[in-house]
Amino acid sequence: MTQQPVLTGGVDEAGRGCVLGPLVVAGVSVSRRSESMLRDLGVRDSKKLSPKRRETLYSEILKVCERVNWAEIGPGQIDEVVTNGKKYHKLNHLEAVYFAKVIDELGARRVTVDASDTVPERFGGAIAANLARPCSVVAVHKADRDFPVVSAASIVAKVHRDRQVERLRKVHGDFGSGYPSDPSTRIFFIERMRKGAPLPEYVRKSWKTWARLEQKMSAAI
Repeated sequence: MTQQPVLTGGVDEAGRGCVLGPLVVAGVSVSRRSESMLRDLGVRDSKKLSPKRRETLYSEILKVCERVNWAEIGPGQIDEVVTNGKKYHKLNHLEAVYFAKVIDELGARRVTVDASDTVPERFGGAIAANLARPCSVVAVHKADRDFPVVSAASIVAKVHRDRQVERLRKVHGDFGSGYPSDPSTRIFFIERMRKGAPLPEYVRKSWKTWARLEQKMSAAI
């Protein structure tokens, strides 16, 4: 009987701060040999890579990792917890639930995650509380920078989110990056708001961005 390799994993998300589209949580699991191969590939925080480089590395990650899994959190789900969630049961908690869903599919004994909470231990504890299978969870700030397995997860999450956003862009027009600091995004939605059009279903209506834009529009009149 061939002994199965002991797997370790990494999980990260993409799109948390965006005003539109899904938030994507992704995870990978690797054997010791596979983890060494990730280092050789030069994986790093997805935000430090060009879209072309992410796509190239994504294909290699799928070949190298033992398991790869991802899940999407839609704008409606995000709006619900941001608007109605109790303290400590808002976006961080929703992410923790989805991190747990992804981890359950990785088959890893130990998983390192990039902590979105200011208190990493609290985020790790929330994930562990939602696991269906036993797994040691370590939550660390900047894990996507310091752990190749989390860097790989970061790339998977970013590529899937970018693909989803590109589909939205083809249907609805060029809204820029979708981040509130992007002038192209702001102009796109200001024009819609000036026409009296409602916010579309693909945006996160609970984001304070919209109230700020409305205030600026009113001040300009």
